[in-house]
Amino acid sequence: MLVDSEAISNRVLSGLFNEIGLPMTPEESVEAFMGRSWKTVEAHARAALGRPLPDGFRRRYLDAMFAEFQAELRPVPGIVDALDAIDLPSCVASSASHEKMRFTLGHTGLLDRFAGRIFSATEVERGKPAPDLFLHAAARMGWEPADCAVVEDSPAGVEGALAAGMTVFGYAGRTPAERLTGARVFTEMAELPGLLQGWAGAA
Repeated sequence: MLVDSEAISNRVLSGLFNEIGLPMTPEESVEAFMGRSWKTVEAHARAALGRPLPDGFRRRYLDAMFAEFQAELRPVPGIVDALDAIDLPSCVASSASHEKMRFTLGHTGLLDRFAGRIFSATEVERGKPAPDLFLHAAARMGWEPADCAVVEDSPAGVEGALAAGMTVFGYAGRTPAERLTGARVFTEMAELPGLLQGWAGAA
């Protein structure tokens, strides 16, 4: 949710799926995989094709995606100013691999802001919408789940954070607000510092 990557990554993924005989549009890929880990992609392909993904498929995907990111990837509009205005401890808990996050956050100039505080679904058994990643991140940071607020833009992420017992702010920049059920929804990153400050003050 720090970088505007979903449209790009799912365009690449759906294209590769079509190449191996699994028809999928970029929109269908977003619907199926937004906010979810690579394990979900593998399980979907196995169920649809009746076989695992071909050898080297994930590497082809990453290389093609990084090439597109190099040309197109930008931070989510307003996120840099929002981060500058937020005076609360924070971390990243993402379904992406560390390799992907190093590229996306590095390319957009956000990596150093979260050095040593980046957690991936590859570190837990179950990715979003399970609560495992959020609970893992909170434990590593020394925080109680009930004292944590999560900013999410995917239905799977909102579900996982709520299951972890955390307060959730849902960014409806690309995701329809009605799909972020249970979150406190906002539409512009400029709103986020005030929302978090209000939450922290009331906690």
